[in-house]
Amino acid sequence: MRIKRALRRAMTLPVVMAAAVLGCRTPAWQQPPPPAAEGPVLEAGALERAGLDNGMQVLVLEDRRLPRVALGLVVRRGAGIVVPEQAGLAGFTAELMKRGAGARDALALAQATDEIGASLSVGSDWDSTSVRVSGLSRDIDRLVEILADVALRPRFEQGEAEKTRAERLAALEKAKDDPATLAVQKFFATLYPGHPYGAPTSGTPESVSALGAADARAFHRRIFMPNDAIFYAAGAVDLESLLPKLGEHFGAWERREVVPEGAPPPERAPEARRIVVVDRPDLGQVRITLGHEGMRRTDPERIAGALMNLVLGGGGFSSRLMTTLRAERGLTYSAGTGFALRRQPGPFYASTFTKVATLRETVELTLAELAKMQREPVTEVELRDAKALLVGRFALGLETSAAVVGSIVNLEVYRLPEDSLDTYRTRVNAVTTDDTARIARTRLHPDRAAIVLVGPAEAIVPQVEDLGPVEVVQP
Repeated sequence: MRIKRALRRAMTLPVVMAAAVLGCRTPAWQQPPPPAAEGPVLEAGALERAGLDNGMQVLVLEDRRLPRVALGLVVRRGAGIVVPEQAGLAGFTAELMKRGAGARDALALAQATDEIGASLSVGSDWDSTSVRVSGLSRDIDRLVEILADVALRPRFEQGEAEKTRAERLAALEKAKDDPATLAVQKFFATLYPGHPYGAPTSGTPESVSALGAADARAFHRRIFMPNDAIFYAAGAVDLESLLPKLGEHFGAWERREVVPEGAPPPERAPEARRIVVVDRPDLGQVRITLGHEGMRRTDPERIAGALMNLVLGGGGFSSRLMTTLRAERGLTYSAGTGFALRRQPGPFYASTFTKVATLRETVELTLAELAKMQREPVTEVELRDAKALLVGRFALGLETSAAVVGSIVNLEVYRLPEDSLDTYRTRVNAVTTDDTARIARTRLHPDRAAIVLVGPAEAIVPQVEDLGPVEVVQP
């Protein structure tokens, strides 16, 4: 008993002391966030820039705290220039590039990276395609060699192409069982029919079935050229010692004419409200994705848009949409909104899920929150908190030298000013409630949003048929 009483006293004392302290001042979690620190991300001269005679840009950030190095090569074209009939070609090509390059077939290439403890990846998104390799700095010569082989001399063997195609078709078949994936895919197809943005980057069964080694080889030839490429290095490496190696492996790479950007999507998408129901009779819940056209990566209003979006639905549990749908109504576990920023204007979207019986209420409340943001713009307190969240996310994304260089490469891909990272926090702090109010008025269009619903059509259609024209499609 004495032990129990002693334990109770020991546990109670910190609580009493904390209460006494908190009685004297406001708890830290209730205080306004401190102002964001402003200034350069890197010390002057830390990032070294150079270029080869063929036009390849070179960025090097030396960091010798660890004996490691990360290397990469990025070209400024990706899935955004692929016609819908070949949807999935960019990702198909990227996958094949790491399945054999130079004198090494797929197995030999894997062994060459494994035996030095390195990692190799090739990826493609809407606006770029990249090759990355990382490992110990003592193996820098081997790492540059592997990177050059994969980027410049992929083998594109027919047998590997057949394996890759079969794997990707199996993944597409599996994706049909995922309501969230179906909702996103049908949402893009509804907004952008006939445009590259209307097809998933993974492709469709029809488009992927037609892809082969020759298609990948032609696409690689089309987008990989030194005068549209950025080489970067971060870690225990310096520009002076690296440049001769780059000249040896990339110096003979021939310049070519850069491929034009893809055609822009429609300025208004859709022109009027559309409702698409993806019939899944087996589901007891409905996946909801709705939205319309958004903004591009280089839009001057993108920071104000990001702050408005954090308050609306991008800020997790602190956002208005999550508060309404989850905390107040108990209709869902999760909800969110966002702008998909690409070289061409990507979509603005809102997404959530709910029980079939509460579908109509959930859709109405989601649309109402978009309209409410136009009537009741972001407040000063909401904007203050959104700025703290945005700046915090920015800082967390720059914790390593490789992450810093990756962010700088992203600026280069979109040809944004070199000092964009250094001025980012200043630009965030400069946004006013008038700016976010303007974004809400001009960039939100709940009256003509496309609404995609994945679930049992028989139960869904009667709930939404008075909201606009309804089309029922199969998965």
